[in-house]
Amino acid sequence: MPVSLPLFLVLFTWVLLSIALGLKFYEWWRKREMSAMLRTAATEPSPGQSQILRDIAARPPRLEQWLERVALLDKIRALIQQAGVKWTPGGLLLAMAGAAFVPAILEFLHPSWFYFPGTSTALALLLAALPYFYLRRLRTRRLAAFEEQFPEALDFLARSMRAGHAFTISLRMCSEDMPDPLGLEFRTLFNEQNLGAPLDAALYNLTNRVPLLDVRFFVSAVILQRQTGGNLGEILTRLGQVIRDRFRLKGQVKAASAHGRVTALVLSILPAVTAVLMMLAAPSYLQSMLNDPDGKKLVAGAIGAQILGQMVIRKIIRIKV
Repeated sequence: MPVSLPLFLVLFTWVLLSIALGLKFYEWWRKREMSAMLRTAATEPSPGQSQILRDIAARPPRLEQWLERVALLDKIRALIQQAGVKWTPGGLLLAMAGAAFVPAILEFLHPSWFYFPGTSTALALLLAALPYFYLRRLRTRRLAAFEEQFPEALDFLARSMRAGHAFTISLRMCSEDMPDPLGLEFRTLFNEQNLGAPLDAALYNLTNRVPLLDVRFFVSAVILQRQTGGNLGEILTRLGQVIRDRFRLKGQVKAASAHGRVTALVLSILPAVTAVLMMLAAPSYLQSMLNDPDGKKLVAGAIGAQILGQMVIRKIIRIKV
């Protein structure tokens, strides 16, 4: 009896501590989950839709206020959001302005580098456009990665609903199992509707964040099934198969148009490389043309024809599937 009583007290204390630690861990886990949902919903606003969280206390910078007045703020925000980077519209414009100011500094430090008139202006325009084109490149890569993951996500949702899970629970499971960017977008979709937004509005926000034709098909199928009924799992399975067939056809089109894309690249680079080599080998040869009024017209016409030819070639080789 004297031995069993201390043992009982030790076991009882251990059980109480285990329960207390378990409750503390559960409370910490729930706080972390809620913080993640609030952070995701707050950082993914959609213009024109009901926003769950609105930062009414923060005043936007003056540059963003000016962008909003000229109707550019929403477009820049959408581009940044679709690229998946933590930039701001004002930061993007400041980066473009800073890049455009670099040629002026170089011309002040090394005037001999800018022998031909207009070189600094052309270089400033080129450098100013680099942040924008870099953002467009990130957007294209992110949307391509999402499109590649999308059929597998549709199959996951279909299998989950066949197993008896609700659509929203299937969304959460898919967002936890799938990698980004699809996991992030589905997690945002689940958090929006979980925090009170209608599912139709949350799905519409998804089409704004991910402007892909396959996503529009998915949203239309889900909304139509909610209104009229039907087997959503079977619909998603068929939609995934259609997307895979489109991928296969796009690969065949890309292989068939490879020759045209290489030709467009060579025809675009060859004149510029030739001009640079001539400037290095015989600067006076091109300088005489630039000093002549008719020569300036010929150079401007050649540049315009080059741009027009590039646009025509891109129009021919870009086949939408």
